[in-house]
Parts: sequence; C-alpha cells; structure tokens
Amino acid sequence: MSNVSGSALGRFRSLLAPGKAASSASQKPLTGSELEQAVLLLRDYEASGLGWFWSSDNEGRITYISDCIAERLGCERSALIGQPIQALFVLDRDEDDTVERTLPLILSARKTFSDIQVRAAAEDREIWWSISGRPQLQADGTFLGYRGNGTDITATRQSQKDASRLAQYDSLTGLANRHRMGKRLSATLTAYQAAKRACAVMMMDLDRFKAVNDTLGHPAGDELLKQVAQRLQRVISDKNCEIGRLGGDEFQIMLPDIDDRGRLGEIAKTIITMISQPYQIEGSRCVIGASVGIAIAPYDGINSEELVRSADLALYAAKGGGRGQFRFYSSDLHSEAERRRQIEEDLRDALGSGQMRVAYQPIVDTKSNKVVAMEAFSRWEHPELGDVPPSVFIPIAEEANLIGPLGDWILKQACAEAANWPGGVRVAVNVSAAQFANTGLPSLVAQALAHAELPPERLELELTESIFLGDEAATSEMFNQLKLLGVRLALDDFGTGYSSLSYLQHAPFDKIKIDKSFIRGVTEEGNRNAAIIASIVSLAKALKMETTAEGIEAHDELEAMRKLGVSQIQGYIYASPTTAELVDEALASGEWVIEPEGPSRYRQDRRTVLRKVGLIHEDHRYEVTMRNLSRSGCMVEGLMDVPEGTQFVVDFGEGQLAVAVVRRSAGTMQGLEFEQQLVDDGAGGLCTRHRVSPYVLAQAGMPLQALPSGSYPMQLMQQPGTPISLPKFGQVDPGKPRAKVA
Repeated sequence: MSNVSGSALGRFRSLLAPGKAASSASQKPLTGSELEQAVLLLRDYEASGLGWFWSSDNEGRITYISDCIAERLGCERSALIGQPIQALFVLDRDEDDTVERTLPLILSARKTFSDIQVRAAAEDREIWWSISGRPQLQADGTFLGYRGNGTDITATRQSQKDASRLAQYDSLTGLANRHRMGKRLSATLTAYQAAKRACAVMMMDLDRFKAVNDTLGHPAGDELLKQVAQRLQRVISDKNCEIGRLGGDEFQIMLPDIDDRGRLGEIAKTIITMISQPYQIEGSRCVIGASVGIAIAPYDGINSEELVRSADLALYAAKGGGRGQFRFYSSDLHSEAERRRQIEEDLRDALGSGQMRVAYQPIVDTKSNKVVAMEAFSRWEHPELGDVPPSVFIPIAEEANLIGPLGDWILKQACAEAANWPGGVRVAVNVSAAQFANTGLPSLVAQALAHAELPPERLELELTESIFLGDEAATSEMFNQLKLLGVRLALDDFGTGYSSLSYLQHAPFDKIKIDKSFIRGVTEEGNRNAAIIASIVSLAKALKMETTAEGIEAHDELEAMRKLGVSQIQGYIYASPTTAELVDEALASGEWVIEPEGPSRYRQDRRTVLRKVGLIHEDHRYEVTMRNLSRSGCMVEGLMDVPEGTQFVVDFGEGQLAVAVVRRSAGTMQGLEFEQQLVDDGAGGLCTRHRVSPYVLAQAGMPLQALPSGSYPMQLMQQPGTPISLPKFGQVDPGKPRAKVA
C-alpha cells in the first residue's frame, strides 16, 4: 500500500464500507489488497473528470467530497467539509423550478434519488451536474447520512439550451420566433383575462424590403433584418415587452398592460421613424420604411387568434393607406379589407378592358405663366365604383406586382397623346423603382417613343430616390442607357426621404422637383423652408438643372417661389389634373398661358365632419349631428337651449366615450370641450385614448367579447336600483325644417 496514503485509505474505507443494514448482507468485506485496488480505481475515476463522489452525515453536512469539485468551485476541499450539501448548488427557480421544489424534499425525506440536474454554486461560470444519492441506514434503521456520486453535464446542458433557444428564437435576428410569440401571447392573454388586464399587439412589416433583396441580394437583406431588429430593441426596451420576427420581413411586438392609444400611437410613430432612417449595407446606402397595425386586448380580441387577426387587418389597412403609417384596428376594417381584395382583382382586368386613362397636370414657367410640360397621372374609371383614387389603387398595384404593367401602359399612352401636342411641350412620366430595376426599361422607352413618333427630348422620366436602393453599377448603367436615348431625367419628391447630394453628383438629372412638404409654411415667419429651397435652387443652377416646386396653391406661395428663383411651378393655383381632350383644346393655338387663380394665403385644410354621435346626460342618450371635430372639442347640433357648463359624455361608437363640457351654446348648436384631448388614429382622423372595457360591459350583463360596433344600451351604464330621471333637453333633427310659429 505504498502508493496510497493512510488518510486516503481511511476516507475511502469509510466511503466504501456499507452500512450494516444498507445494502446487501451477502456482500463480503473487502480484503486489504482489494480495498487498495478499489481506492486506486476510484481515484483514477475522479481524476479523469468523468465523475465524483460525495457523502453526508445524518444532519446533511458534507463528510466527503472529491477534490475536483473543490477545484471547480475555486476553494479548498476542507472549506466544504461540514457545509450543508445544498451549499454546493444554486437552486434557482428561474432555471429549474422543479429542482428547487424536489431536491430539498427528497433530502429531508431521506429517499434515494438519481440523475437530478443541479447548477453548481460557482461564481465565475455556469456549471451543471447530474447527482445521485442513496441513504445509509444502520441495522436498526437509524439514518446515518447519504452517499452519492455526480457527473458534469455542462456541455450537454448547454447543447439542450442551444437547441431550446433555436426552437424559440429566430437564428438570424435573435428575436423570438413565431412559435415563442404565439405561445407567450396565448399564455399572457389567458392570465390577463382572469386578472382583467390589457395587452397590446403590434404587427409590423417593412416597406420596400423586397427591392433590397432583389437588387443587393439575400445576404444584404439578412444584414438589413439584423439592423432592423437592433433598432426595434432600442425602441422597445421594457423587459415585459417582447419582440418577435415571424418570418420574412414581418415582426410582432407584444406590449403588456398598455391600452392608451395615444401612447401606442407615439410608440408606432417612433418605430416607423427609426426603421426609416438610412442603413449602410455592404457599402451601399439603403432606405426602407415600415407599416404598423395595432390591436388591443380585450377591446379588439379576447384570445390570441382574434387579437393577431385584428392587428393583421390594421396592418393591411396601414399599408393600403400609403405605407409608412400605423393604424388601430376598428370593426369597419373587415369591409375595407374585402373592398381592397375586390379592387385588386378588378385592377388586374382594368388595363385590358379600357378602364384606365391618363390625366395631365400643367407644369408652368414661373416668369411667363406658359405651360412647358404636362405630368401624366393614372386614372381608373371603375364600371361600378366610379373614379377610384390613385391613393387607393396605386398601393394595391405595388403590393400585387401590377405597378410594372401599369407604368408601362402609362408610358406608352402618354407618349402617344403627347405626340399630338404642338410646340415643345414635354410630357413627364413617373417611373417606379420596379420599372427602373427592369433591364428592359430602355427598350420599352425606345419603343414607346418610336411608336408615337415623339422626339426623345420631349419625354421626361421622373424618378424617386428609391431607385438608388439597387446596385450602383446597374443604376449607373441604366442612367447611361436612358441618356443615350435622349430623354430628360427628373429627381422627384426631392427632400421627402433622405436625399443625398451624392445622388446629384453622379446621376445625370435635368431637373429637381421640390416636394410640397417644403412649400407648406414657407411664408410663415420663422419657417426655415425658404432657406432650404434657396439652397436647392442654388445647387440646381450650379449643376445646370431646372427646379420645379410642387403643390403650389396660394398666391403667397407663388410669390415666394418667384423670389427664390424656382424655374417652374406645378399646383392647383394653375390647374388640377385634366383630361387629354381638354389638354388638346388648350394647346390648339400652339401655346398655353395660364393666369394663376387661388387664395391669397395658404390655409390648412379644414375637415368638415358630418356624422351621428350620441350625447349622454344623466340617464338619457340623445342622437345629434357632429359638424366638426378637433383634438380638444367638437361642434354638435340637435339639442335645444343647452346651458353653458353642461356636462355630457360623447359616444363616438365602438366603446369610445369622451367626457365634455358645453363652452358655447346657441339654439340647437353646442360647442363642446373634451376633458381629455383626442389622439391621432393613424388614418388622418382622431380617436379617444381609452375605450369602455369589455370587462366592465361583462359585469353589466353583456357577454365577454371584443367590442362590437355601434353604441351600447343605456341600461349598461346606469346604476342598478336607482330611479331614472326625466330628459332635460328637447331634441331636434337638424336635417328637417322646423315648423314656423305663428
């Protein structure tokens, strides 16, 4: 026994010696040489790292522990002797709730256990063990303690963790995947329903992402998605919220305990702004956008299926409204979605059935008022719906991949009709990013010019900066081919996105079109738009380019553009888009001079609202007509002689109630001021921050469900058992004339 110390032999003798009633009475005691061999085998086993041993006394204190465990825990073995066995482990509820409950119970019950996974109490790293133990008993049943063994399962545990993460998280962005989002949302809504709490869901997808994928390739698209995920995480930093990527360019955000639509609208606006900032991808500059749909439980859905469906409808409406917008769910989106689906189907047949036509808006020389060009706009005369606005069908055409055929048709039609115009009046045609990316565009342009016998210098192609999303070499080659044809090129909507001077440095533009957003407020004191326009004009002149100011409506704006040196004007102050026939008549003399007509000063559009709303006063609901609406109040008509200071609750429908007080009253007209201002609904309108909770309606007798459309019975809003008061005000129908009193 020269190679085994006496102290080690003693430790192992006590460890290996069975209790008198512990296991098998038939086992024969080991001889000295057998015991020595057993000790050597156990020490080799411990040294190999394959496993380790431990033992405890009847009070659960450690009496033996392998040296390798002390080393892993960064302490001396002697420091562990006498410690409770549980001191070796971190019984963390977040990691494994089952272990925390079962291991102490097993040890206290003095039961045999096998392969329980525990986390080691190591400060600087994560170590996991699988441990087993067997109680040691004397012949009379007295408990002596535990003997057991353990193995290191850190690598296995990490593999399981990685596999579990892959099953729950998106491998590209690190965000939650569809499976995790669905599971967590379902669990959250179930728990929140019992607690009568709210939870919002946002659905978001990227605008123009497909163009990045198609032009820069899928690796660039993947990198873009990673950067989008990082920006979303900066906006949504609350740990209770969760962001997921459902696939492709579609994202979902869960926001527990938020039902304030004002706050949600601000979050959505921030997301859209952040996502729309430029990206640097493999040396290329990319600009995309985002659309967001919002639904809130329990108002827009009770379970996860209903809520996600509502958020999807809101997202669909946001994209249909022109993209780069957010929308809240409302019940009328179902009919709107069906209408959009029908429009998409009908649009596929519109070109072949002669329903499309081209309208033209004059572009006028600033100094002489002479028409120098006409911009072509698509118009759709639907056989049943009448004129469908471009703001409705253009986004649908883009989404349905119909914008290319539509743009090609407009190009050919505009060239053919412009060939009839006398003199040098040009025609300007918009070219979408999808058309510009088509390598066959120069051939299409050449064919359109040749078929119409239109000189190329009379065709002006208007391009937006979205064309620069593509490969720089391909973009440059497209410019070269178009200029070889002899056509003119204009940069449209300059200033609306993230216009870069590098575009103007390399692209052979003949004109810059200044967007109308820079025109608004240009004459107001302190407004900086005039300085920006002056800079654009100066730059264009230095580059030998013309400038066109879009959207001019008032004389003060026109005079400002003249002083700033803008070359051309386009807007309602000269003419709205008109038919090809009227353009032919106006140009019959060979020259068309238009005198500007419009208001002296630009005024913001004022929306007149004519809709029925409810006014609730005490125990009665009155139907009135709302004539205008602002964030702070509204004007209603329908009640007679209401005193100033009277309080009402305005019922806008769909659970939207606003407390208001009468500030002005004259006859049947009342001006109301809201107690809490309305907020942006994402669709150019206004809505209340909060709505009647379905939980409250359920307590009052309605079934628990998402808010139905319309208003709710007054009985739901009355305290049971209280007497009903008499109506205080007479009601009139403003649409019907009242009888004259003799």
